[in-house]
Amino acid sequence: MPLKLEGSCHCGAVRFTALSHTPVPYQRCYCSICRKQQGGGGYAINLGASAESLHIDGADRLGTYRATIADEEHDGCELSTAERRFCTLCGAALWLFDPTWPDLVHPFASAIDTDLPAPPSSVHLMLKYKANWVQPAIEEGDRCFDLYPELSIADWHKAHAMWVD
Repeated sequence: MPLKLEGSCHCGAVRFTALSHTPVPYQRCYCSICRKQQGGGGYAINLGASAESLHIDGADRLGTYRATIADEEHDGCELSTAERRFCTLCGAALWLFDPTWPDLVHPFASAIDTDLPAPPSSVHLMLKYKANWVQPAIEEGDRCFDLYPELSIADWHKAHAMWVD
């Protein structure tokens, strides 16, 4: 059975649950959007969960942010399809939903109150865009990518025998 993730904002106005087959917080994203939205250490960690299982208490306190993307990988400036949801009272980042992948929601590990499994290693991605002051804590066995890794969150969990049935 998938792990039930329970999450909340800092002030408690928004609480949510979602079922996850991929609850290991292994992937660190250093892009400017993730870093500035909820990555005080220079990166953010997203989990994967079933969008249809998402249950929200306090939905009236949710805000949505859609970032503009202007970098070497995009022509011009475009509006991201990803919807980053946050509490309008305390500003805590909660999850990301992208209608391009409607079956998934990506809770931010920082918003999860449930105990999560420890990752056997980490994947550091979007290192091309990390802030100059960030010194990634890369340990033996970690994988590093200038942009995106070859494995999706689901594929990584399966490859590392961390998929939760």
